[in-house]
Amino acid sequence: MTMRDYGSNALPERYPDPDIIVLDPSFAKYRQGNTPIKRLWTGALWMEGPAWNAAGRYLLWSDIPNNRQLRWLDEDGHVSTFRNPTGNSNGNSFDAQGRQLSCEHLNRRVVRYELDGSVTVLADSFDGKQLNSPNDVVAHRDGSVWFTDPPYGTAAVGGYEGTPGGTIHHPNSVYRVDPDGSVARVLPGGEMDSPNGLCFSPDFSMLYVVDTGEPKNIRVYDVVDGTKLANGREFSDLSITVDGKKANAMSDGIRVDIDGNVWSAAAGGPGIDGVQILNPAGERIGQILLPERCANLVFGGAKRNRLFMAASQSLYAVYVNTRGAHWG
Repeated sequence: MTMRDYGSNALPERYPDPDIIVLDPSFAKYRQGNTPIKRLWTGALWMEGPAWNAAGRYLLWSDIPNNRQLRWLDEDGHVSTFRNPTGNSNGNSFDAQGRQLSCEHLNRRVVRYELDGSVTVLADSFDGKQLNSPNDVVAHRDGSVWFTDPPYGTAAVGGYEGTPGGTIHHPNSVYRVDPDGSVARVLPGGEMDSPNGLCFSPDFSMLYVVDTGEPKNIRVYDVVDGTKLANGREFSDLSITVDGKKANAMSDGIRVDIDGNVWSAAAGGPGIDGVQILNPAGERIGQILLPERCANLVFGGAKRNRLFMAASQSLYAVYVNTRGAHWG
């Protein structure tokens, strides 16, 4: 990758941006040729969960160790603290009604912020026992809420991102919260090591889930009757060759565009950190390189054609020639 300066005195980048890379000719139409990757803000400890609010024209995200959510305003680029404390929130999203969904590591729960500012606890237990550490969350068009529950915010002895050395009660899994409040486990225990980021296909017929355990890959499941997962299989092993050596472009957060391509946050060192773009067949077709490992991303902006990337300490954005398939 190019050694570039993202500071306030950085020189303009020559178009097309050299860090938006076409790996397969099919990706060329998705690269916007006259736009640069921009660093919008820096100053966090570890960033996750970017989510776009279309009505408010703002992006919010979590700075997990600092126990806060930050907000970037589209109007003038202003960044401020949106919420503090946040229960060491990780993943965030918005549902079809514009209500914020948030996964809280510290409180081991998934909450919804209502339009009047009140908080509704959607899930904090299963079978009478606390959840492990809800990580990422998405809304289905039928009003249900789906989330992953790995151990990251609970198991660490130091409690950097949540509960210090908490007890793990359940196999790491994926859950669904129905509009009536009932909680169901939709992924059998042991099916995945550490389910993390997740997103639906454009028509909600499939669910993609990132495994950040072993193996580090992306799996895809058929959504049956809108309530169950079936036919699980590997979508991508996230392998990549850099300087002649095979490596793993470890993912965390994922989103799909209107054509069904999967945009996957990537971490693995120089030449990998940023975003990997996979077509519906799981083939890597494009790459966006960043100077920091990227944990999560989301499509936003007035036309849902701006990709926002939460990368370790900084927020980056770039316009693309496609649109996100879903809200929030």
